[in-house]
Amino acid sequence: MKIRTAEYFIREAVTSMRRNGLMSFASISTVALSLLILGMFLVMVLNLNNMAQALESQVEISVYLQDDLSDLEIREIGTRITKMQGVNQVLFVSKSEAMERFKQRLGDQQGMLAALGDTNPLPDAFEVKVDKPEQVKPVAQAVNELKGVENAKFGQEVVEHVFTLAKMIRIFGLILIVFLALAALFIISNTIRITVFARRREIGIMKYVGATDWFIRWPFLIEGMILGFGGALIAVLLLSQSYGALVSQVYQSLAFLPIIPKYPFITNISLFLLVVGTAIGALGSTISLKKFMKV
Repeated sequence: MKIRTAEYFIREAVTSMRRNGLMSFASISTVALSLLILGMFLVMVLNLNNMAQALESQVEISVYLQDDLSDLEIREIGTRITKMQGVNQVLFVSKSEAMERFKQRLGDQQGMLAALGDTNPLPDAFEVKVDKPEQVKPVAQAVNELKGVENAKFGQEVVEHVFTLAKMIRIFGLILIVFLALAALFIISNTIRITVFARRREIGIMKYVGATDWFIRWPFLIEGMILGFGGALIAVLLLSQSYGALVSQVYQSLAFLPIIPKYPFITNISLFLLVVGTAIGALGSTISLKKFMKV
């Protein structure tokens, strides 16, 4: 494509957008809203997945022992757990140590334990860590079967709830985005349709003097791509600013929360949204041109 020809196509596209300013604004706004919501759901789901993986990697098994076990029996249980496949750390926590930890967690509310007197209802326990998150459940089941073990618990339920929530958000977001994308396609195609209808005589003359279909199509296709890209750019700017503010706030007040850093995370999502927005614009133009090029 020659430079002059490309300049002509772009100039025609911009002129058409000016003529149909209200519809162009509606197209850009719809694309911006659709892609902003898409970006928000992507950020949410990816952060939930990251959070679930971080929680999963920190999951440990708490093995509570039966009362009145001898020191020898406790050591034997610890040895058996250590030899299990996938176990990389076993830490014994005595009843007295467990009580001290509990008191520290209570802080200023330790008076609640006054009714217990010298009685310590907490059991001796082992804290078990494994090599891989997927080994937590089978190791816990194997430990539960050992003689002298009262119960073996782990926080896998929390991780599973996080993954379930991420899945639900992903499905709901996908349905919502499909509807918004269809709305964007509808408005962009109607914008191009109005332009084609207004210029039907001009297009007829161009065909009569020998202009090819693609020569006629290009200005409208570029117009749709500009509308889609413009909407995507607005969505990217809003998403980048809001996510940057969120990350800054989390780092200040909830530093322990495993949120994904802004860069290059938001850059990758922004590039994806720009491509999607431009593609929506091009598709909207193509749909409209198929129906209205026969003039």
